[in-house]
Amino acid sequence: MIRPLSRTALVLDIVGASLLFALFLPMSLVFYSPGQLSTTVAEPVAVAAVVIAAVLQFGAVAVGRLAPGIALSVAWLGAIVQLLAGLGPLPINVAILGVLYATAAWGSTRIFWAGLGSAVIGGIIAALQIVFVNGLAGAGVFGIITTAVALTVVSVLTLGAPWLGGFGWRMVLRWRATRDAQARAEVAAAEEQERVRIARDMHDVVAHSLAVIIAQSDGARYAAASSPQIAAETLGTVAQTARAALSDVRMLLTQLRHRQGVGPQPTIADLEQLFEQVRQAGVEPRVTVDPMPPGEPPGAVQLAVYRILQEALTNAIRHGSGDPVDVRLAWMPDSVRIEVRNRVGDAAAGPAGAGGHGIVGMRERAQLIGGALRAERDGEEFVVHARLPVGESAHSDSVSDLGGDSVSGAASGPASGEETA
Repeated sequence: MIRPLSRTALVLDIVGASLLFALFLPMSLVFYSPGQLSTTVAEPVAVAAVVIAAVLQFGAVAVGRLAPGIALSVAWLGAIVQLLAGLGPLPINVAILGVLYATAAWGSTRIFWAGLGSAVIGGIIAALQIVFVNGLAGAGVFGIITTAVALTVVSVLTLGAPWLGGFGWRMVLRWRATRDAQARAEVAAAEEQERVRIARDMHDVVAHSLAVIIAQSDGARYAAASSPQIAAETLGTVAQTARAALSDVRMLLTQLRHRQGVGPQPTIADLEQLFEQVRQAGVEPRVTVDPMPPGEPPGAVQLAVYRILQEALTNAIRHGSGDPVDVRLAWMPDSVRIEVRNRVGDAAAGPAGAGGHGIVGMRERAQLIGGALRAERDGEEFVVHARLPVGESAHSDSVSDLGGDSVSGAASGPASGEETA
């Protein structure tokens, strides 16, 4: 398996392996006394075997990060050359430690376990080589067994130590990858939430503005013949509403282009302007605020109140009978209660789909800050109830105070004529 590796990293590995080769090869050639390099082959053959084994083993180190599987195979080939030449442990064998580290740190699952097996099998073979070929066994059968066992344990531990070190680094790399993946997932989730918020704002702005523009345009068309002055004023209102909507849409599109640039959001101070737009559309909102806000509510609560009222009043304009709309706000110390009640027009008498985008958006806005919202048909009226926590009010309290499951209020299937946006 060839791993992706930068050219710089590969060059550094090759240079490092070359330096180690130049350092440990001379040490290996003089490690034993003259003529004692090998007990089974002539000295020139033993020297050639040392050079070949060194080239193979340090070559394996050079490609250890790039291809751990190939490195392990090449290292085994070098070790076999060393064994066949009757050579004992040499300084060049430090390269094998580096290869075992690489198999545990960067190898695939198969290479990972192959490295562990190589450490165990290699340790046993090295111990038997020392005992039976290099003649380091003790006297008698007991001495041979004792020496072989002791050398096997030492050899396996020596070869297993770098493998364990590579395993530790593998866990570090896996933890980093998991952390980075989690960070990317959190960023993606935040971006998705931002897109949903902007889409919701876009719907609120466009739906409300178009409802006002349509109502005003119809009024201007009817008044054009009998009252040109009223028609001109109405068209002025249409233009003003369109400009405001265009400005809001531009702001939202700017937020899409620049995620960190969040423009100003409407607050409860802008509610009077909203009510005035509804009046200009031909629907009179009868507003009751009791009690008044005890202080400055959090910005998220003010935005939710504005958008919920905007959507509820837009529904009243589009689907209502044209009668006045009752709007009640009650600012409690720990919450704010919203109620919007309007008569349903004749055009909405037939069945309508449940949970339109506008109702879903209102509910999501309430739930986003821990509140709850219920929209339902009540006889000839359509009613929106909402409760939004201002302080540390629990979400469960919001749901229970509305008298039931806030989600099912609109999703369970409205009575005929439920308003949707």
